[in-house]
Amino acid sequence: MLRLWRWYQNCLATHPVKTQMISSGLIWGFGDIAAQSITHLTLKGHRQFPALLGFVDPLEIVETRWIDERKELRINWKRVAATSLFGFGFVGPVGHFWYEGLDRFIRHRLKFQPNSARFVGTKVALDGIIFGPLDLLVFFSYMGFANGKTTPQIKESVKRDFLPALVLEGGIWPIVQVANFRYVPVRNQLLYVNFFCLLDSCFLSWLEQQEDAPWKQWIISHFGSKEKTS
Repeated sequence: MLRLWRWYQNCLATHPVKTQMISSGLIWGFGDIAAQSITHLTLKGHRQFPALLGFVDPLEIVETRWIDERKELRINWKRVAATSLFGFGFVGPVGHFWYEGLDRFIRHRLKFQPNSARFVGTKVALDGIIFGPLDLLVFFSYMGFANGKTTPQIKESVKRDFLPALVLEGGIWPIVQVANFRYVPVRNQLLYVNFFCLLDSCFLSWLEQQEDAPWKQWIISHFGSKEKTS
């Protein structure tokens, strides 16, 4: 494991952008496999949940469970490839230049003391205000096109999912990034983030599965623009 880490660090020093692109593509692809597996399990649980509460006829309960047991997980490899390409083509290169540029900007333009509270806090704030929303917007738009959705369908999906995802992730990512910006060297910060994106992929897959859930509507109504006041 140590030899693998040293090999990775050597590749990162020699070909930083290519290494970030390849590692991001692999991690995001693996993350989508995990997301599909978890979504499959939660969908089975969701179908059986009403039956457990007694809302379904007993014969239908038996039939539903029999059908669920027959259904096996089938990985959508086209989606895995699309997600991996997102990591390779967007997260890898954009993330590399973002973290490198953010560090240079705060060190040399703002002249904050490295690892100070102001240094870390400013990084976390700028990352949450700029890169976080951009990443979500590109992800939802790209995956919509990759899955064959039309432009109006993608707009509706973004309108439905973007703000709930941004609000919920806004409570988690700042904590993750405080540790990242405080303790992780700049060249390894994207790798650190990508491993947390394994969990994030599962969350985004679950979020899409929720469709027009009431809690999404509540978030949109409380945090969205008040454009329907008239």
